Amino acid sequence: MGGWVVVSGRGGRSFEECRSLRVTATVVYSGGRRVGGGVRSWSVESAQYNRIAQKWVVTAKNRVLGLVEEYVCKFLVVATGENSEGVIPNVDGLDSFKGLIMHSIEYENGKKFKEKDVLVVGAGNSGMEIAYDLCNWGAQTSIVVRSPVHVLTKELVQLGMYLLKYIPCTFVDKMVLMLSKLLYGDLGEYGIQRPSEGPFWVKQQTGRSPVIDVGTISKVKTGDIKVVTAIKDINGNQINFTNGQEKQFDVIVFATGFRSTVLKWLKDDGDLFNEKGMPKHKRPNHWKGENGIYCVGFASAGLFGISNDAKNIANDISQIINGNN
Repeated sequence: MGGWVVVSGRGGRSFEECRSLRVTATVVYSGGRRVGGGVRSWSVESAQYNRIAQKWVVTAKNRVLGLVEEYVCKFLVVATGENSEGVIPNVDGLDSFKGLIMHSIEYENGKKFKEKDVLVVGAGNSGMEIAYDLCNWGAQTSIVVRSPVHVLTKELVQLGMYLLKYIPCTFVDKMVLMLSKLLYGDLGEYGIQRPSEGPFWVKQQTGRSPVIDVGTISKVKTGDIKVVTAIKDINGNQINFTNGQEKQFDVIVFATGFRSTVLKWLKDDGDLFNEKGMPKHKRPNHWKGENGIYCVGFASAGLFGISNDAKNIANDISQIINGNN
């Protein structure tokens, strides 16, 4: 009575590099039986809606056998997420840099960077963790911190998430910030400013998560990891910063975020996505488009948001199928 196909991204790889996605093809019948299924690796070529048949057609190429297959379904769930492809910003003079340039998605560990001068650009969770790892491997590590950021321990995040079930966000933020200040002191002395709004308010409004400290802050305080301002320009291996500092580096690691690549293969978005490959509608109405297309993991709401998306989609599909019986 109409199957459904989930197109989901492979974590840790760039769509631009290999355009490799995982396709889970599951046929669901009105009687509740489940046939077919299984998870396979494909290169997804396209997905578009056939208005005559009123079905979605997903064309996928088997990377092992080189065969092209089509999946025809009533429902299409896009689960490639908002972090499909690493973004490296335009920096004046970046093409003149003679050392190694990489995105955080390519980073494995700091073993090969021992005694190298490495600049990490981006002070989110990825950037902070990479800086810590590089330092532990003996790299001369610096990190660019351009914007204010909240730094919390894992325990403080867990405490805040628990309290949010019972207490308004404003009070949770005040409590967590007080504990964070007692733990870390004034990080502004080290070049790390806190946002004016609380960590959980920022997460709810912008989707930006607080940094969960894995030990980076202690390295910053001892001077083993240097905090620098935004890059002004690059001249060869010399990087000039906005505060007038300049330094030679061997490696630049960009931990500067990701973007959605869904529009590269989705030919008919069912009025679900905007020009950036993100949902047109804001939460909580972002997950459903027209003609049976849905999206999971595009709400910038972490695992909790993904869970809610999945439940909403499953319930909606179930209601449609049961309503046709």
